[in-house]
Amino acid sequence: MDKLMLTSTLVLLLLFTECGAQQDVCGQTKANTRIVGGVEALPGDWPWQVSLHSSGNHFCGASLISRQWLLSAAHCFPRVIPVTAYLGRQSQEGSNPNEERREITEIINHPNYLPDTFDNDVALLKLSSPVSFTDFIVPVCLAAQDSTFFSGTESWVTGWGRIGAGVPLPSPQNLMEVEVPVVGNRQCNCDLNPKATVTDNMICAGLRDGGKDSCQGDSGGPMVSRQGSQWVLSGVVSFGIGCARPKMPGVYARVSRYQEWISNHTSGTTLPGFVTFTSEGTDPDLQVSCAGPVPSSMSVPTTSTGTSEPAFCGRAPLNDRLSGSGTASARAGMWPWMASLHQNGRHVCGGSLVAEDSVLTSAECVMRSSTPSEWTVFLGRVRQNGSNRFETAMSVINITSSTQSGSNVAVLKLASRAPLSDFIQPICIESGQTFATGSTCWAAGWSAGRGGEEQALQEVQTSLVDCGNASSTNICTQNLTLDQEDNGGPLMCRLSNGWFQVAVLGTGSSNPRQTEGQTMVFPKVSLFNEFLRQILGDFLSATDSDPESNSAPSALLSQLLVVGMALHVILMLLLRH
Repeated sequence: MDKLMLTSTLVLLLLFTECGAQQDVCGQTKANTRIVGGVEALPGDWPWQVSLHSSGNHFCGASLISRQWLLSAAHCFPRVIPVTAYLGRQSQEGSNPNEERREITEIINHPNYLPDTFDNDVALLKLSSPVSFTDFIVPVCLAAQDSTFFSGTESWVTGWGRIGAGVPLPSPQNLMEVEVPVVGNRQCNCDLNPKATVTDNMICAGLRDGGKDSCQGDSGGPMVSRQGSQWVLSGVVSFGIGCARPKMPGVYARVSRYQEWISNHTSGTTLPGFVTFTSEGTDPDLQVSCAGPVPSSMSVPTTSTGTSEPAFCGRAPLNDRLSGSGTASARAGMWPWMASLHQNGRHVCGGSLVAEDSVLTSAECVMRSSTPSEWTVFLGRVRQNGSNRFETAMSVINITSSTQSGSNVAVLKLASRAPLSDFIQPICIESGQTFATGSTCWAAGWSAGRGGEEQALQEVQTSLVDCGNASSTNICTQNLTLDQEDNGGPLMCRLSNGWFQVAVLGTGSSNPRQTEGQTMVFPKVSLFNEFLRQILGDFLSATDSDPESNSAPSALLSQLLVVGMALHVILMLLLRH
């Protein structure tokens, strides 16, 4: 890339008055030569790059847009935290003689930010005091609302994130840069569907062959393109499916969509410089069509003809609840087999997807009515009140209950196969696997008394305890607080090859039983295997299942698996920080 040298005129412009906008100052660099597949940047190459720190550690990037404001990603700030900004920084470990430090006094997440989909993933950060512009601290120009970034537009992304899946930035952790072309939204939707949907508020970039991309730790940082003598901020690092995968572009918040919002919140100070970026020719993305329908900018397909490939069970790519304690609200994709069973428009019970077209629940749930037309099953749901981006509503065509003495289960047959994705997956059915005492397991469900106004899906961790003489037919846990609406949901435990449902939750007199020692006793799902096979046929298999291994790991191995899986999940998360 050609070098751009500061002239004496630019030096004067850097002393630009505090009044008015900064179109003539922004986007200028002293000596610019041109993170996965990237190279180290030189000091002053990207003078708007900011490193955000919390508790002494870098966690996200940001861009300087005026003397006192930064632009970053909303997902970096799920809660209010103390944040320190480092401007003019080159190295996370070495000396930074050109650096300025400021505290963040205000964090403004976009009011329409959706954490489940990363739509409107932008945030404004106010510095504790204005900074003076130097060769190493300069604001970037912002793409104005009428900007166009056609597919193929050369773009640069910078940050201190990972340089590969699971590969941290090596010492001394210098700022990295990588060049990636814009990928049009049509093509990007084709590539990412159904794992994610790209809205008009997003812009994508990446190589078709992969190998270059932003990654964890780059979130909130800049994606820029050069127009004439200025660099223009087109995107804010938001999310992606892994890092640098072939035909899996990174996704960025589209800055041009937020000119009014940014201007309104930064008024009263030096306004950011907005520049119209214009692509020449015709956008190649207009000719793109997927093999299937392209999702609209604000919707996700809700119907599917299923898949011709056999489904696996027990897969939860977005699950990071492998350790921890207490009760918490689950995010989309945490428990992708969870089903919300509605009778005549109201949630009454939970359930779990155990085959592509079948949901398992408690027979107690359907005692009130076994008429299929009265029931609707919601898959991919998180909130009972509020939006559910990855939700699918399924009709029920048949309901069958087991007829054993005591507690029973029921299977709801769906009218069609569920559209499987990271947010909708079947769980494996326990059929003789061994789960050792002390194993960590989870329960999840919806209750009117929990989850706030949205009645969000709640999850709780528990441990298996000894059932004594009843261990062959029951599975026992520490005490769980269950409400009527939790009926039918799964008790879930993990083996090395996937998640298994070991029991069906219930609040009836016999399911579960609670002993004086606060132990909960649930009938094992395997007690109903014969009934379930008559309804479902052969059970789905876990991915990479090993028929010789059907026992739970030792306590030490469990800990190692937890750590390993947690690291894997972090790398697979859509988040880039």
